[in-house]
Amino acid sequence: MKPTLLVLAAGMGSRYGGLKQMDGLGPHGETIIDYSIHDAVEAGFGKVVYIVREYFKDQMEAAVKEKYAGVKTVDGEPLEFVFVTQELDRIPARFTLNPERQKPWGTAHAVLMAKDVIHEPFAVINGDDFYGKESFRILGDWCRAHENTEGQYCIVGFQLDHTLSESGGVSRGICFYDARQRLTDIAEHLNIAREADGKVYGDNSVNGETHVVLDEKALCSMNMWGFTPDYFDKSAAIFEQFLEKNANELKKEFYIPYAVDVMIRGGEAGCDVLSTPSHWFGVTYKEDRPAVVAKFAELVARGVYPSPLY
Repeated sequence: MKPTLLVLAAGMGSRYGGLKQMDGLGPHGETIIDYSIHDAVEAGFGKVVYIVREYFKDQMEAAVKEKYAGVKTVDGEPLEFVFVTQELDRIPARFTLNPERQKPWGTAHAVLMAKDVIHEPFAVINGDDFYGKESFRILGDWCRAHENTEGQYCIVGFQLDHTLSESGGVSRGICFYDARQRLTDIAEHLNIAREADGKVYGDNSVNGETHVVLDEKALCSMNMWGFTPDYFDKSAAIFEQFLEKNANELKKEFYIPYAVDVMIRGGEAGCDVLSTPSHWFGVTYKEDRPAVVAKFAELVARGVYPSPLY
């Protein structure tokens, strides 16, 4: 069994100023998604599902088909690609969309869009985040080990000090887990940065505490998940409950951590917290771009990746 990689690539890129999913950052114009797919293929994944918006679906699909022509899985089979769109009106028929809403419904809604095209254990990643080879190997192994299970999910946790930005504070969801390494909570922290005294500080958005010292070795969520396909039906039911309260809202979003938390607290699922030695990096603003370009150049110089990648 080869697991599937689900890439969340429907973000508008408004803060970045364009379609950062298609921005060439590698030495030969490779995108962050290109590197993620390269690592996923090496880790034994066999299919890639893109979640995109309708207005750039054709453009992205054409670029992908040209770029990945001839790419094979570890078994020598052609790598399969599927494109699915996330739009505001993709909600259950019994709900009416507020015509003034412009904001997408969130990451958990995006994952639901792939319900009809994924029938095996799958990974979820952001299209604009670099996760590293080890992270995909760890996640691929987990997916293969859970081929015939239900209600068992996972999150790949990155060491907090491996996710900091040189250009300012970041927001991170810090993972809490029990003695069995099972997720119990994800607590959002804002404005996280290393300061002059060498310590890492942040603001706890849950209890309102500001400028508190954080454990830099704590594991945090970078939206890298592993699910078995029963997740879709469970998540769809929770989305309906969410819409019963929020269908008329303009900005409320249905996030993956929220859906997983409801399942855990309801006894429907458990979630393993897997740790990775990899360092995360990504682009949020245009100002982040030069540092990411330099990091890819360094990885190529060290022989971690071929150049060109494909």
